[in-house]
Amino acid sequence: MLESVKKLLPRLKLIWADSHYGGTFRTWARVILGWEIQIVKALTVPKRGLLVYEDEEVDWDKLFPKGFHPQPRRWVVERTFSWIILWRRLCRDHEGLPCSSEALIKIAMSARMLHLLKPSFFSY
Repeated sequence: MLESVKKLLPRLKLIWADSHYGGTFRTWARVILGWEIQIVKALTVPKRGLLVYEDEEVDWDKLFPKGFHPQPRRWVVERTFSWIILWRRLCRDHEGLPCSSEALIKIAMSARMLHLLKPSFFSY
């Protein structure tokens, strides 16, 4: 599937992806397709019980930030997942074949694009 996308989108060079798309897929995409897969990771909070020297000051507010902190490009990945999950059948992986899941994701994204082009009919 991705090899046909490469022909359709020759300028595509960078893809933001979730952490599940690392490893061999990332290497394959770089070698075969010439794409760079940038993994957008969620922030992790360091564990308590850090070992520090006695005379060293620790900025605990920096180590354990409070509140919401947006992460660069993570919102793009999460937003796309939320658009896909709006389709009830795609909430869970019920499909037996990857091509079935691929087709349903294409339908969901096509419906999203159509909705953006022509919003729902408003009636009084």
